Amino acid sequence: MHPFRQAVESRDADALAALLADNVVFTSPVAFKPYEGKAITAALLRGVLRVFEDFRYTREIANPDGRDHAFVFEATVAGKQVNGCDFLHFDDDGKIDDFVVMVRPLSAATALAEAMGAQFPQIQREATEELTAATE
Repeated sequence: MHPFRQAVESRDADALAALLADNVVFTSPVAFKPYEGKAITAALLRGVLRVFEDFRYTREIANPDGRDHAFVFEATVAGKQVNGCDFLHFDDDGKIDDFVVMVRPLSAATALAEAMGAQFPQIQREATEELTAATE
């Protein structure tokens, strides 16, 4: 099993963060601008782990060189069934440097946006704490 998939399915936020490059760019399905950096991306992913219920990957597609992966998933958010895909690119060190998430249908994307919006104060706090700890 791919280490990313194993980290997500086991809900291991520390293992997930360890897979992120410092310069990772995270493109959310519900935000206009991408998020840049490991601290905010790790905090966002912890938020996602808190809001997704019954999460499971149903398919994994990989480029032969192992640098690009697509992980198709299903989950529930606020009673809405979500179908989506995580598109990942891995840098020369095997770290995720580009992370794009797409979800459907619109009603599920809306539920996800609302659930993540409620998480955002905690996400910002976690990211700020991580950045502060890294500079001390």
